[in-house]
Amino acid sequence: MLPDAAAPYSRRSLSFAIIGLITGLALCGGTPARAEAATLTLYSAQHEQTVDLLIEDFQKETGIQVRVHTGEGPEVANQLLEEGKDSPADVYFTENSPELVLLEEKGLLAKVNASTLAAVPARYSSPHGAWVGVLARENVLAYNPALIKASELPASLLDLATPAWKGKVAIAPSDGDFLPVVSAVEVLKGRDAALQWLKGLKANAQIFDDDEGVAAAVNRGAVATGIINNYYWARMKVEAGDAGVHSQLYHFGGGDVGALVNVSGAAVLKTAPYPAAAQRFLAYLVSERAQRLLAKSNVNFEYPLHPGVKPDPLLKPFDQLQPPALDYTKLGDDSDAGKLLQEAGLL
Repeated sequence: MLPDAAAPYSRRSLSFAIIGLITGLALCGGTPARAEAATLTLYSAQHEQTVDLLIEDFQKETGIQVRVHTGEGPEVANQLLEEGKDSPADVYFTENSPELVLLEEKGLLAKVNASTLAAVPARYSSPHGAWVGVLARENVLAYNPALIKASELPASLLDLATPAWKGKVAIAPSDGDFLPVVSAVEVLKGRDAALQWLKGLKANAQIFDDDEGVAAAVNRGAVATGIINNYYWARMKVEAGDAGVHSQLYHFGGGDVGALVNVSGAAVLKTAPYPAAAQRFLAYLVSERAQRLLAKSNVNFEYPLHPGVKPDPLLKPFDQLQPPALDYTKLGDDSDAGKLLQEAGLL
């Protein structure tokens, strides 16, 4: 049956979901109840605040109702694999591109309308038109100036695995946002180097369940630095106010892997009960209207991909970021990243 929109999930279940990416799930499943007439079913692995804002505006603009099933990216992607042709989902909207690559590899995604793909730069979407990039986030290092000086921060993300950083870094290896970073290290430096880096992090790092936990620990002075996406620090700053924020962000430069920019994207399922409405939802996500709404929302702290739409002022200008030269499709489907985390003892 159609999953409850409020179905809970845990970091334990997320770890199993990541392991599911490793083993490769067969396309199977029971027969779910069909979504009610004129109601679009969205499987979402995006932040709930962002999705709620978008859905409210989309429903107001189009009259199309949207029902949401939420979870972490690997968890929801695995659910779609299990459901296969029997899935009630119309659209999948997720934080990281590898989950979309996985579903594309398994043949579950329909072609996105050409006009929708044209709304954002082509490099942020599937080269085969199976999914469209919607938003972007930068990988950053949060740090606490009371514990470490800016001049002492590492030149590369890889440096955090060296003995000098023992006890000075926090990570969230079971957070779905950590997987693309692992994949990027593997693509750019090789599998052996990626494994050694993860083993070094295991020896050095304090482990947290998610990026929110890492950001909070750095902010309260429990650890000097932490690997996160820029989103979590900006949201914390808005929620806590200037007086409550004691940490800062460090942006890796020079194309270092630590400056990875992750793409949040969306796709229509081949088996979508309402494909026309699903395509309309994707077109809305990349429209100037939706992207400006997010940029001015004080809720979403990602980079709009629609040209000409400026991000929230809290964010470093997008054209000043220095990410590695990396084709998003080369990040793969995260399955080997999960294997590496297991081998390093982090999952």
